Amino acid sequence: MKKLMTALLVAGSSVATLAQAAGYGIVDMQRVVESSAYLKQQNTTLQQSIKPNTTRAEQLNQEIQALQDKAATAKPAEVQQLKTQYEAKVREINTLEQTIQQRVQSASQTTSQTFTTRVQQAAEQLRKENNLDVILNKNAALAYDNSNDLTDKMVQKVNAAK
Repeated sequence: MKKLMTALLVAGSSVATLAQAAGYGIVDMQRVVESSAYLKQQNTTLQQSIKPNTTRAEQLNQEIQALQDKAATAKPAEVQQLKTQYEAKVREINTLEQTIQQRVQSASQTTSQTFTTRVQQAAEQLRKENNLDVILNKNAALAYDNSNDLTDKMVQKVNAAK
């Protein structure tokens, strides 16, 4: 019994010493994402790059609606011509939508990879600069001391990354 108590006492003091030596930082990743100048810039660039296609798709939708309205009152001889125009516009809009989707997926993948790398590099820099053992996402911690929050520093480092 005495050995067990001694072992528990030694183990308890070792855990306490380890806990004091182990430094940690907390980062609110949602705020890092929302504050990222890089992500905002990439989103703006993507929106600008797909704008001509989205504008054309909206125009085609209006033209398709007009053809449908016209077909409702068209003479039988005109219906085939309207149907041909309708099918051509549907094919064009489908092609545009595929092009937009591919561009968005490609841009999203590239942006995500770059952003992840920037976050990992910034986290490692913060860990070293603050002599920490680990940096945790705020959402992964059940409770923590707010004095260990490094979110503002992380946002600065991620925004400064090139």
